[in-house]
This record gives sequence, structure tokens and C-alpha cells, in this order.
Amino acid sequence: MIIPELFSLVGKTALVTGASRGLGQKIAEGLAMAGAEVICSSSRDGGCDRTLDIIQACGGKGFSFCANLNSDGDVRSMIKSVFAADHRIDILVNVGGTIFRSPAVEYPYHEWQNVLRVNLDASFLLAQAVAPEMIKRQQGKIINIASMLSYTGGITVPAYTASKHAIAGLTKALANEWGEHNIQVNAIAPGYFRTDNTQALQDDRTRNSEIEKRIPAGRWGEPSDLQGAAIFLASHASDYVNGHILAVDGGWLAR
Repeated sequence: MIIPELFSLVGKTALVTGASRGLGQKIAEGLAMAGAEVICSSSRDGGCDRTLDIIQACGGKGFSFCANLNSDGDVRSMIKSVFAADHRIDILVNVGGTIFRSPAVEYPYHEWQNVLRVNLDASFLLAQAVAPEMIKRQQGKIINIASMLSYTGGITVPAYTASKHAIAGLTKALANEWGEHNIQVNAIAPGYFRTDNTQALQDDRTRNSEIEKRIPAGRWGEPSDLQGAAIFLASHASDYVNGHILAVDGGWLAR
């Protein structure tokens, strides 16, 4: 296999959650540029219209489905609709997520539950739903989104930290079970990226400065910085990579 073919996603279909903006939008765009047809998911009908425009502008083909990741019923219904529309899922990318900031002593339990449902439960349910067809075909790629808070504790984000530690563990557990079926389950751990979730940190001049000084690259990540990692983990280039948490952090963990 020649090098370009190793990274080609031509003939593959990917489902990307959280594809309406930010990291999910750029990952969906990157997979499309590599040749995949991309099913874009967001929490509301029409939420991925802009992403579909971007995919079409780069010569790709995209589709849109919606589901509230807080609801297991919504998640299951979306997958049924995708399969009913005769779409095959070769690649699942669980990007959709949420965060809530509060000191732990004051942390509302309903917010804890919401973060865990969106960040962890939905990722498991989606992987569980697509795995049977991947097992039948003896091929598949599942990519979860971990975090720097899969390694550290953070401050005032206990639910988010718990969910991202759990995503790292879930990734390894599913890789162990499904590896024999030629299904690779890996995760990307973004460093500090410019997204809605990190806006509070970007706006805090002191914290923003501390973060930039800690990153050897000297800058925050841009959503497009994840495209190469996503294409790698979605392609034949990563066929012997399984249960791995790939940090894309500008060197933050090395400092």
C-alpha cells in the first residue's frame, strides 16, 4: 500500500458527534477532505448546516442527524435513523461534550449527571450501537475525545475531569474487547484549544498567560490542529494502534 492510500478514507462513512462547531466541525471537515462521507450530528435540527456547507465546498459529501446526547433515547433513536437511511458507519468519532464549572463543595448534582451523560454515557451507547456491524465486517474505527484532564484533576470541573478519565478507561476497555475483530478504539486528548468550552480560561488574562507559558509551542491549539490526528486514527495508517490516548497538546504534557 502506497503512503497516500494509507491515509485515504475514500469509500468510508464517518459519524461525528458535536459537529456543529469547534473541534467536531474541523474533524468532520478533515475526514471529508480525506475522502470520507461524513454524517454530522448535533443537538438540534439544522445545527450542522454550516458544517455541511464546508464539507460540500471542499468537494465532500455530508449528511445531518440530530440527537440530544443527554438523552439515551435520543442517542439510540439517532443511530436507528442513520441505519434506516441505509448509512454504514465505518468510523465513529465521539466529539460532542459539555462542561460545567463550580467549586466541588457547591457542585449541583444535576449538572454532574448532565456532564457524565453527555461526555461518557453517549460515547459508550454510540460505540455499543455501531460495534455489531463493525464486528460483522471485521473492521472499524472508533475515536473518542479525551482531554488533558484525563491525566490531571483540574480546578472546579470535577464532573468533566471524571468523565474524561473515564473516557480514557473506556477506550482501553473497548479496544481490549473488540481488537480481535479488527476494530481499533483510540482517543485523542486535545491540549488547550480555542473552543467554547475553554472561553472562560481564554478570558482570564492571568490563567491564559500561565497556560501559554506552559505550552512549548507557545500558543493555544486551533481546532484544525486535530485534523491530522483524526485522519490518522480513522485510516489504515493506524491499523495496529489500539487502546491509545494520543495527546495533541503542543507539548503541554512534556513540560
